[in-house]
Formats: sequence, structure tokens, C-alpha cells
Amino acid sequence: MNIQSVVLRRLLSPMKEPFITSFGLEEDKDVVLVELTTDTGATGFAECTASTAPLYSEETNDTAWHVMEKFLIPALFQLDFSTPADLHKVREAFRPFKGNKMAKAALEMAVWDAWSNQYHVALHELLGGTKTEIPVGISVGIQRDVPTLLKKIDGYLQQGFQRIKVKVKPGWDVDVLREIRNAFGNIPLMADANSAYRLADIDHLKRFDEFELMMVEQPLANDDIVDHATLQSTLSTPICLDESIHSAEDARKAIQLGACKIINLKVGRVGGFSEAIAIHDVCQQHGIGVWCGGMLETGVGRLHNVAVTSLPGFTLPGDTAPSARYFEQDIIHPPVEFSKPGTLSVEPLYGVSGRVQRDRVERWTVAMQTFENAGQREV
Repeated sequence: MNIQSVVLRRLLSPMKEPFITSFGLEEDKDVVLVELTTDTGATGFAECTASTAPLYSEETNDTAWHVMEKFLIPALFQLDFSTPADLHKVREAFRPFKGNKMAKAALEMAVWDAWSNQYHVALHELLGGTKTEIPVGISVGIQRDVPTLLKKIDGYLQQGFQRIKVKVKPGWDVDVLREIRNAFGNIPLMADANSAYRLADIDHLKRFDEFELMMVEQPLANDDIVDHATLQSTLSTPICLDESIHSAEDARKAIQLGACKIINLKVGRVGGFSEAIAIHDVCQQHGIGVWCGGMLETGVGRLHNVAVTSLPGFTLPGDTAPSARYFEQDIIHPPVEFSKPGTLSVEPLYGVSGRVQRDRVERWTVAMQTFENAGQREV
């Protein structure tokens, strides 16, 4: 398999409602969609999980586009793929370029997606997945007041979501968690801090133990594992690391230091499927819980998240909610939907191209650029 062309599209996809975290507010899904075509006409899709502003990570959609155009796509065009093991060559080809994990992931995942499409191997099986269904939790953004939050949580519980994650920050944490426990009792509950605290807040964070949370996610700095180890040694609540983990080596070091008991594995954050599999394997070896986080993906990213969550080490409900959670219309059809309350089926998809609705993609496209592999045109 050789890559014939790559198309980058910038989409603005309307969301049902704004999503608020400690980083800020997201109203429309601004996304870079990658489509690549192989020399046999197979297609692979993936999306870049960067945002408009460098708040979750240093990447933005603008920087990701630049890096893909100038560096990653030319490197990708030098590769050929004869066996599934060759798919890991993308990670190695991109390794000289520092950082830019989300840009790398978008292209790398599109290659895996294209292989699945070309050779009719179900994507989740290509990744090593074994599950036929996965449990799903929900992430609830910061609301204007507690009654609004409780009403939303009640609705999600009625829909069958198997775990509730609430965003927290200083001034919106302990009292809010107490209100949730008072209203709903011992539901599976976790708190996501998105690096909103510092080690100086340790006495305040100890108060989270009162609520018997499944975990508190990334309470300290986005690039820290050392202070998280200090904090974890004082908390009974498991710490889950998110932004701190970009590679299997990061995961190994964090586990060795005792910085976490759980890892949130976002494929875009770690650079693609190859690194995600490696992190999954490290966590399995050390008995560390793993789950798949979300980045408000369109259906393309959601289907990829479902595929990776089928790996056996993903033992906790992830954030891959049905499409209708965020979009009136997704860019795929049929959309991602529950097979039963709180559960998604792992479908044997030969890539996601058969689900992509090109009319919707065209309608929401605000920029597009096509890159041809000149070497392939000469064959």
C-alpha cells in the first residue's frame, strides 16, 4: 500500500450547546479532517484533536495544518506498507519532528484507517481489540449553577451512562461534589481538573477523599508527574493522568514514581494508534487502569475511539458518548449511538469512509488543500 494523496479540510461543525471547562468555552467544533487515498483507491479518514487555541496543549489547528503540510506529509509520502507491522513505520518516520502529537496522530490514524479499508480488516481487530461492546461514561462541563448541573446529570443517568465525570476548578469543586453525592448517592463519579490546581492546594484536594470518587483527573500541572506522585501519596482518591502522558515512556516513568493509578489515553494526545497501543501495554503490565478520553470529536474520531477502546486493557468507561450528545448532525451516518443504555457496539468497520457524509463535510468546510504524491504519479 502506498499513499497517493492527502486532503486536509478545516471544518466548522455546529454543536448542540457550548461546552465549558477550566480552559474556556467551545461553541462550534473547529476541526482538521484528514482524508488520504492509496494507490488502489482505498481511503482513510482521521481527525486532528487540536483546538483553536493552545489551551489543552501547545497545538492548534493552524499549527497542526502547518506541520502536516511542511513536514509530516512529505515524510509520509516516502513510506510504503506491505504488512500490518509496517503501519508502525509512520511513528518512526515522524519521530525526528519534535512534539506536534495531534498533527502526527491525524495522519498516522488515517493510514491505519486506509489499510483497514484496502484490505478489509476490521479496524479494531487491526489494533488488537477483542471486545464486542464497550461501556460509556459522560463528561459534564461547568454549568452556570448547581441546579442546572444536577438536572443534566439526572438526564444522563436516565439515559444509562455508566459513569459521570464533572469538570472542577477552584471555586467549583468540593461544594459541587457534595451536592452531587447528596442528590444521587454512590453513583460512579469522577472529577476532571484539567490542571487547575497546584501542589500548594494539597490540603484542599485532600477534601476530595470525602466523596469516594473513582478518580480525580489531572489535578496539577499539565507537564508534571513529580508533584502528582507527592499528591497521590497523600490521597486515597486515585489520580488519573491525562495531559502529562504523551508516550509509553511517560507512562512508565509516572507509574514508577507512583504519580497515578489510572491513565486517560487520548489517541490524539499521544501521537496515534502505535503509541496508544504501546501505552496500553505498559499499563497492562503494571496493573494500571486505562480508559479512553474524549476531545469533543466528530463521528470520525468517535469511531476511532471505539476501536481503540476494544483493546483488553481498557477497563473503565470512557468518554466516547453518542454523536447526539454534542451534534444535531454528525459528519458520519449512521451516527454513533447506544446499542443499549450506556453501551456502544464495536462494529467491524473496514475504516470509516463508508460512514462519512461528504455532503455535510463539504457544507462545513471552510478551507481545503490537496497534496499529491509525485512519486506515485510516476509509477
